[in-house]
Amino acid sequence: MTKNLDGKLVAVLIENGVEQVELTSPLEALRAAGAEAVIVSPQKDRVKAWNEKDWGESFDVDMSLDRANADDFDALVLPGGVMNPDTLRGNERAVAFTRAFIDAGKPVAAICHAPWMLVEADVVRGRRVTSYPSLKTDLRNAGAEWVDESVVVDSGLVTSRRPDDLPDFNRKMLEEIAEGVHAGQSA
Repeated sequence: MTKNLDGKLVAVLIENGVEQVELTSPLEALRAAGAEAVIVSPQKDRVKAWNEKDWGESFDVDMSLDRANADDFDALVLPGGVMNPDTLRGNERAVAFTRAFIDAGKPVAAICHAPWMLVEADVVRGRRVTSYPSLKTDLRNAGAEWVDESVVVDSGLVTSRRPDDLPDFNRKMLEEIAEGVHAGQSA
């Protein structure tokens, strides 16, 4: 991958139960491209990942969500897993943080179950997205056009279905972050 994200600061918002590979793969891609990826969480010290069918590794939190400000970042990545976005969408600060990126036109990348955060932030109306198939109805009810594709890009919003889609997801995530602010991104 090219180092075209030098100087870019990217927030990766997670909670306990984040799907491990959906965290580690985008982190590796971002860092290989020269971005500074910052793990942001409501947890203060560490977050425990889910690794397919059992608990996985723990990851250090770089910045508490209480201290994080979307204005300080160039983009947002929302890894999936079932527990991670389900817990985050019940956190008003996490939802507001997510919505602030969309409102500012900044790139947002969400994979698997993470589009639940986009539903909760009310930012998918009129947008073309994908997700893990079980979220299809939630996204349609929130006004999105849901499609079954490995990766979908809609004015800086990148969505993917599952871990198998990570190569496509990472490629488009990096492209959109390199492009910067997207005028059509705001909700």
